[in-house]
Amino acid sequence: MTATLISLISILVGIIGANSTGFIFKKYSFGSVGNTIAGVFGSILFVKSFGRLGLSAFSILQNGTVHNWLLILHCCVSFLGGSIALILISKLKHKINHHNEKR
Repeated sequence: MTATLISLISILVGIIGANSTGFIFKKYSFGSVGNTIAGVFGSILFVKSFGRLGLSAFSILQNGTVHNWLLILHCCVSFLGGSIALILISKLKHKINHHNEKR
């Protein structure tokens, strides 16, 4: 397993997180394309933010072995990143639309 593969898996998990959040909570959904875009950006943002705490792809592959617990934690952070990004983007959209209606 390489660092690139871990990064791609992380992005895929973020997409799954955003799409599942959009499926469960319909009021936050932007459709499958919008949810996918939110999942990609949320996943990357969270993984890069938490990468300094030892959750980077290179930390997972330290010494040529895969640290399974770090990989699982990395995927959980990515899933939450996609979900939280979708919710925050949806709230921002509603706030902007509400502000434009007042004008």
